Amino acid sequence: MQIPIVMAAFGTTSRAEATYRIINSQIKKAYPGHEIHWSYSSRMIKGLMQNKKDISHPREILEKLQAQGHEWAVVQSIHLTCGHEFYRLLDDIKDLQIRTSVGMPLLTSPQDHLHVGECLKPLIQAHKDKAILLMGHGTDHPIWTAYPAFEQVLRRMFGNRIFIGAVEQSPPSQDLIARIAEAGFTEVLLIPFLLVAGMHYRDDLMGDAPESWRSRLLQAGIKTEAIADGIGCLPCICEMYCDHIREALDVIPI
Repeated sequence: MQIPIVMAAFGTTSRAEATYRIINSQIKKAYPGHEIHWSYSSRMIKGLMQNKKDISHPREILEKLQAQGHEWAVVQSIHLTCGHEFYRLLDDIKDLQIRTSVGMPLLTSPQDHLHVGECLKPLIQAHKDKAILLMGHGTDHPIWTAYPAFEQVLRRMFGNRIFIGAVEQSPPSQDLIARIAEAGFTEVLLIPFLLVAGMHYRDDLMGDAPESWRSRLLQAGIKTEAIADGIGCLPCICEMYCDHIREALDVIPI
């Protein structure tokens, strides 16, 4: 039997399915013959969508695969970083009898950071005179340091017009608009550094409320254009997840 692949998304109640279909299509092409299963690692999101029978937690899918006689499965995280949700995922599946090889989140190795930079290159180079603002979710996990680290990687690649902030928690982003203004920029391209441009994009980034990032940038005299999709729609991001699956498959003994 081919090793099944369990895709572990955090989950979202908004605009996720179209992005997941894009990723799923690319994974199926890369791994023909492998069963591909999708799951939500967030029990809160799964609870909100309990009327959808096709939404399962990774543990539930692994238990079914075990009952079918599978000895191994790949569990591919499609989290962006190794934060709270990733480690909860590991904890949730650690005591199962079926053995698992876990594919790492998007930004794990130094090469991952460079590769994501290359993925963003067409967007960044198409807006040469604008500041580029990537806004992620943010976290209180120590992995919050991945955000400023990634900013430095992108600045080495594209110059000091790159800025990265967070909607919630850390890294602290209170002075981000002031930094952009002080650098002399009057136009910004806002890229949602989120797999899916869902609730945070709609409300926190581009909402009409005075506290949204779009409103605050405009109040500071900075014209704002935004990419309407999360980075999960970029083909090269999907390729990176395919590469992480390959790395997870490679450590499974034949």
